[in-house]
Parts: sequence; C-alpha cells; structure tokens
Amino acid sequence: MEVNVSNQILRKPAVLARIGIKNSTLYDWIAKGNFPRPLHLSERSVGWLEADVEAFIAKRVEESRGGSDA
Repeated sequence: MEVNVSNQILRKPAVLARIGIKNSTLYDWIAKGNFPRPLHLSERSVGWLEADVEAFIAKRVEESRGGSDA
C-alpha cells in the first residue's frame, strides 16, 4: 500500500479523529512504542507529521488484512 507523504503537521484532535481512538489510548500507544511520538511545537503544544500518521494507518491495515499478497 502506498502512502502519500506530507509534511503537514496534524494537531491532536485531527490525529484522534483520523485514527478513531481516545486521548488516553493515544498516549498509551505512544508510551508502549506503538504510535509515533509527537513533535514539540512549543512549550505547550504538540503535533504529528501527517506522513507518520498515514504510515501508521497503512501498517495497521496491512497487519489486519494478513500482509501484502502483491
């Protein structure tokens, strides 16, 4: 599966909406190394590269469908 690469930064509400999980699950996945760590944008704000989020989604889709047959 090909992922369109984008350097756009997504804020937390957009990330949560895109992957369909709650805030606590997001930070649990980050702590366990299952989701990309956020970029620190300022002292009190973080964001994720859209490309990292899309790669995570693509990997989950591939894993859930039993890998690539191509």
